[in-house]
Amino acid sequence: MTRDRRLPRPSRPLPPEPPTLAPARPPVRPALVAVICAALVILTFAAFGRLLSSGFISYDDPDYVAENAHVRKGLNGASVAWVFAINTETANWHPLTWLSHMLDVQLFGMDAGKHHLTSLLLHTLNGVLLFLLLFRMTGALWRSAFVAALFVLHPLHVESVAWIAERKDVLSTLFWLLTIGAWLAYVKSKRTTPYALMLVFFALGLMAKPMLVTLPFTLLLLDYWPLKRIILPLHQQSGELKKLLWEKAPLFTMSAASCGITIIAQRAGGAVQTMEQFPLAERFANAVLAYGRYLGKTFWPSSLVFFYPHTHAGLSAWAVCGTALLLVGATVLVLRLGPMAPFLPFGWLWYLGTLVPVIGLVQVGAQAMADRYTYVPLIGIFIIIAWGLAGLAERIPALRTAAPCAAAAALMALFPVTWLQTAHWASTAALFEHTVAMIPNNYLARINLGAALDQQNRTTEAMEHYRQALRINPNGLQALNNLGLDLAKMNRWPEALEYFQQGVRSYPDFADLQNNLGAALEWENRLAEALEHYQQALRIKPDDVQAMVNLGAVLTKMNRWTEALVYFQQAVRLDPDFADAQNNLGFALAHTDQTAEAIEHYQRALRIRPDSILALKNLGQAFEKTNRLAEAIERFQRAVRMDPKDADAHFHLGALLKRVGRLAEAQEHFREALRIKPGFEEARAGLEDVGKAPGSAP
Repeated sequence: MTRDRRLPRPSRPLPPEPPTLAPARPPVRPALVAVICAALVILTFAAFGRLLSSGFISYDDPDYVAENAHVRKGLNGASVAWVFAINTETANWHPLTWLSHMLDVQLFGMDAGKHHLTSLLLHTLNGVLLFLLLFRMTGALWRSAFVAALFVLHPLHVESVAWIAERKDVLSTLFWLLTIGAWLAYVKSKRTTPYALMLVFFALGLMAKPMLVTLPFTLLLLDYWPLKRIILPLHQQSGELKKLLWEKAPLFTMSAASCGITIIAQRAGGAVQTMEQFPLAERFANAVLAYGRYLGKTFWPSSLVFFYPHTHAGLSAWAVCGTALLLVGATVLVLRLGPMAPFLPFGWLWYLGTLVPVIGLVQVGAQAMADRYTYVPLIGIFIIIAWGLAGLAERIPALRTAAPCAAAAALMALFPVTWLQTAHWASTAALFEHTVAMIPNNYLARINLGAALDQQNRTTEAMEHYRQALRINPNGLQALNNLGLDLAKMNRWPEALEYFQQGVRSYPDFADLQNNLGAALEWENRLAEALEHYQQALRIKPDDVQAMVNLGAVLTKMNRWTEALVYFQQAVRLDPDFADAQNNLGFALAHTDQTAEAIEHYQRALRIRPDSILALKNLGQAFEKTNRLAEAIERFQRAVRMDPKDADAHFHLGALLKRVGRLAEAQEHFREALRIKPGFEEARAGLEDVGKAPGSAP
């Protein structure tokens, strides 16, 4: 009799193994862990130490720290209230980042090296925490150490550490890692305290940078490996997966809220690009290429620059399709190898997933990609490298010596690249000279290099870069504005006027261009037109103090003193430390017979800017008007010492000396005024009057 041939009954899936935070391995002495932590600190400071002598750069650093009126005041009630408001100054809501910059100012003032030190300390701490967390979860000491060493040393991470305005990267990652640490404590203990701490750390991280919105997904990856709280295939563990999702439900809710706030802030700040500017197909294509390019630069970190311009229609269809096939193939491969090497899907999905917020599907800014975006995502790739090398060494005896040698060689190769990369951050000029050398058709780099050269009074070179920028983008806002400013500085006002007019035609809602066009028109004495553009600048930006001062100055030229006074007073209320506003308010007060108040504002202007000759001369005239002649003489003498070629100062000093009977000195200053300005008829008349006076020199 034959038996029935039946398929065996499917066995029930085994329940998942309990989470194991540290697999059974030979015990590791705490002293060795401490030595590795110390080595990471030394390695990081050795590679990045030269940043401590670097300064602020002109791109975003002024907005975040150097010229931000709120941050420069340090920590106080008003500044703390400001950081929690959804403001549009940097098109982001990251109050904790603002507070960290304010704390730096409170502690170190505007010493850029100390601000760099804070970022470097945070990066170092992140590397140490990453090592400790990986070691705690896996028990693999040297693999964890290698991942941390790659993290602290990789050249792609230089931008996140070296750029003061990118403090949000290193700060938010600190709270990312602290959140994971608190979550691990909760997984082990199931107690409320670590769970509450996890939520606090996550909230703080989101308030440092919304990049943390993907963190709940990375916790699910950690549930898969190395904690083994879930196993594949997931459909056999739907109940367990629901529990793990419910455990993280508050984190997902907080992520959603952060996404909403971020979109509001970025749209309000004008950072989110429209579909007309960046079509959806273009965004997907660039995202695919960016995934591939980041991987390429991870394994061969060359041609790293501050800004990678978006090529728009220049994207190669072949390159996009080829990269997409490689990414899909890699994804299929790591998922198939997952049962044997679970670190592969973990690391790969970490890389793909954590890049989603910054891959360009929601396009913020004009860059195609940015080195700083890899700060957290590359942790997944580093884990694949470390565990992959170790796995090969375990399976192939011949590689047991080669694998650690390869790891050491990789670190030795990365160190000089990172060291050289930090040199580019020594100054704005160095940073953008390097960027232009790597990508000559880089509009943003040309603009910023020109601005840096302007600060060094290398105006001719700066103008050439602005012209190159206009060849790349003929209607570039900053190039038009900056080139116009340089021409104005050289008193080539008709040419400056053309660039400002072109800029206003293309960008009528840019307040600075409206203001600068007003200044060019004022210089040509077209006061009514200048007035109109200053008013337009204030309609666009109602708190633009410079536009208020310029508008008031035009009104004084039109003898509309009462109206001018209103604008000067408003400017002083908004920015009491603006010397020009204080001086012009004094000038308007003096012309409305409020000389005592005028003197007070002139003195404030000089306290703010002691080298202001105009405020000094105005104060001298106010003292003269109130018959405080000795004080008036002292102010004009100081003005003449500060600028011996100021004919006006010499004339007024001569007139004052004549009034007090110091005729020989008066003659000397009248003569000097005429020597500087031969057609100065008032000085000639003063000299003739002194010559007729009894006792005067022949």
